[in-house]
Amino acid sequence: MIRKLASTIRQYRTSTIATPLLVMCEVILECTIPFYMAELINRISAGDEVSDIARFGGILVVMALGSLAFGMIAGFTSATASCGFGRNLRSDMYAAVNDFSFDNIDRFSTSSLVTRMTTDITNVQNAFMMLTRIAVRAPFMMIFAFIMAFRLGGRMAWIFVVVVPILGGTLVRVAYIAMPLFRRIFKKYDRMNESIEENIVGMRVVKSFVREDFEEHKFDVASEDVRKDFTKAEKILAWNQPVMQFCLYAVMVFVLSFGSYVVITTRGIEANIGQISAMLTYSFMILSSLMMTSMIFVMVTLASESANRIVEVLDAKSDITSPDPENACESVADGSIEFDHVDFAYQGNPDNKVLTDVTLKIESGKTVGIIGSTGSGKSSLVQLIPRLYDPVAGSVKVGGVNVKEYDLDVLRKNVAMVLQKNVLFEGTIAENLRWGNPDATLDEMKEACHLACADEFIESKEGGYEYRIDHGGVNISGGQKQRLCIARALLAKPKIIIFDDSTSAVDTRTDAMIRKGMREYIPETTKLIIAQRTASVEDADMIIVIDEGRINAIGTHKELLKNNDIYREIYESQNKGGDDDGR
Repeated sequence: MIRKLASTIRQYRTSTIATPLLVMCEVILECTIPFYMAELINRISAGDEVSDIARFGGILVVMALGSLAFGMIAGFTSATASCGFGRNLRSDMYAAVNDFSFDNIDRFSTSSLVTRMTTDITNVQNAFMMLTRIAVRAPFMMIFAFIMAFRLGGRMAWIFVVVVPILGGTLVRVAYIAMPLFRRIFKKYDRMNESIEENIVGMRVVKSFVREDFEEHKFDVASEDVRKDFTKAEKILAWNQPVMQFCLYAVMVFVLSFGSYVVITTRGIEANIGQISAMLTYSFMILSSLMMTSMIFVMVTLASESANRIVEVLDAKSDITSPDPENACESVADGSIEFDHVDFAYQGNPDNKVLTDVTLKIESGKTVGIIGSTGSGKSSLVQLIPRLYDPVAGSVKVGGVNVKEYDLDVLRKNVAMVLQKNVLFEGTIAENLRWGNPDATLDEMKEACHLACADEFIESKEGGYEYRIDHGGVNISGGQKQRLCIARALLAKPKIIIFDDSTSAVDTRTDAMIRKGMREYIPETTKLIIAQRTASVEDADMIIVIDEGRINAIGTHKELLKNNDIYREIYESQNKGGDDDGR
């Protein structure tokens, strides 16, 4: 895990190495200052020459300025290294998620990925900053101050041998008890973020059913769950401060009392005012170092759980990858499709096959309708063509070549999908259309939108193709989104285009116009149309009826009306059965 995260530092390695070196220089000067301060106090008390006192004062000023300079530079390099590390880590995680197969995405929930890329990376970034700066400063200062205290304080320094184990043991115990609570909090964070995401995405449904109070209560429960565990952990950590203060004041009382007694009884032979002053400073350094060490322990332990979650994403290799460049097929000959005894099941439920023994051949340029009941496996079937998933048995071929032999980019550029759930991104209409073809001209976009019957509503918008679509496409209708997604797919000019129930939100007349335009505009392209309405597929070259993951029948509209009970039942329910059953 550490090696994985360390590889993310990359161009910030110099700042990372420089920070602890600068901190060590800062600590050496900082711990030497009390020693010279004691000598200065003693010289003033002894009435030494002003020039001698000024010399020691000058040394102290130079040391203080040097410590300040080293500290400031260390702060700059630490911030540069930690922020750069966090930036690289986010980029690596985002790149890893983009490379995920659909199976990987199914395994990680969206809310969990968001938490990992925000809260978890922030925790690791903060821990990284502490490790490069405070984790060096605290133990180094404690050891150096310990040495200086024994060198300077004699018998008084033995108080640290008693106090340090007590304080250190207490701080470690407090951190050890608090850690399981912090680990539990991360999972509750995921659930809370999931509740937020679900509510925001489904806001229209929530409002239409007047369920705001229910959703607020659900979020309050999740938020309260996080609060309770955080409160428990913070209450435990709160013991650090009073224990620290008690030990600090105990040392101060001992040093002042015992030191004063020694000064008076030995008349300054064994101890003097300068030593007592330095011992007080060293006691604060030692105890505050212990306090910092305990906080580092808490932060690092907390960050270790975040690091595990981050590395889990970075290590999740996609099970769908391109073959070696030397062996990968770099072009798609045509839009022919062949399924050869294909079985398919989702990873989350491998025993429940979605598709069973599917054997099918589709010639290039044909228009193929796919129809069947909800859950019959229609969408799963077409998602095997661009390798969004791989079959568990059998093979899928495009252009006569097994899809596993293609470079993924080549395959997916030649297989365009208009998904069941239409997705538009925040930006202008033109920017969204250019997802299909980054180099598309305005005339090409207009032609594609005309074929998708989207040009009419685009021209009515202020700015036309520069009209800005809000996040999620909330400022246009469902039918308009579908037509823009179809136009986007047409701009790609692929060998195969798949419409996954993508005209469900448009009227039958517009649906017919879109199909007619496709036949004329892309006659060489193989067109697969998944539909709930028989009207959307009745003019297809062939229609595939799928039932419970198996191909039930293949034929034309007329053939299936005559010979297939499932297709005939769907057709009759949509054309004459609706009034009879009261729907």
